[in-house]
Amino acid sequence: MSSDKKYIGIDGCRDGWFCVCLDDSDEWSYSVVSNASALLELVQDADSVLIDIPVGMLDGGTLERECDRTARRWLSPKRSSSVFPVPVRQTLLAADYEAALQINRKVSARGISLQSWFILPKIREIDELLSTHNELQGVVRECHPELCFYALNKRQAMRFNKKKDEGRQERLAVLQYFFSDCNELFERASSDYLRRQLAHDDIIDAMVCAVTAKYGFDHYLTLPPVPQKDINGLPMEIVYWSPEFDN
Repeated sequence: MSSDKKYIGIDGCRDGWFCVCLDDSDEWSYSVVSNASALLELVQDADSVLIDIPVGMLDGGTLERECDRTARRWLSPKRSSSVFPVPVRQTLLAADYEAALQINRKVSARGISLQSWFILPKIREIDELLSTHNELQGVVRECHPELCFYALNKRQAMRFNKKKDEGRQERLAVLQYFFSDCNELFERASSDYLRRQLAHDDIIDAMVCAVTAKYGFDHYLTLPPVPQKDINGLPMEIVYWSPEFDN
């Protein structure tokens, strides 16, 4: 990487976290890191990092986070299901799905989906990272790939499922406008890692996070425009960038 500003997009994968690094000179790199310690080493000198994982968490109440409710409405009808309900903070202590389900129902009167349970270890990992490294707060921020694509695509949600061939091509076509080497990065990463380590959609999700980090740096948009903070001071927000606001 050059000495320019460093922008990173991160998406969870089976082997840990897939990270795409971009800079202002159009240089790029990618890597899979296995845990938060390795992630810390990668992001500590970055100017902006966008990660596809919930950051701020509610600790009670029957409503979901406002950012999730709004994102789901914007992505409706086809991509709204990609926004998983975020469990309450107390579920981070749960040892199994049944315990998490009971905690969430007791605290918020809502259940917890299996999809949310499966990402809970990664939510915990990033929560602990940000709680123990205050310097990363404001640098490492939450985004959502489908909302990023929506914003880059003139506020139109993607038509096809990202796990299908047509969905992959649809998303790469959007990325091509902002990152001309997106297809080369995709092909290289697909060749370097087995599918059981890194899924194709993980690569694309990390790329759109990185593109959003680069182009939106210093003038991000957020859902909601003025995010609330959780009991640990972490914002409950989803970050995105839309080219129409920079024209």
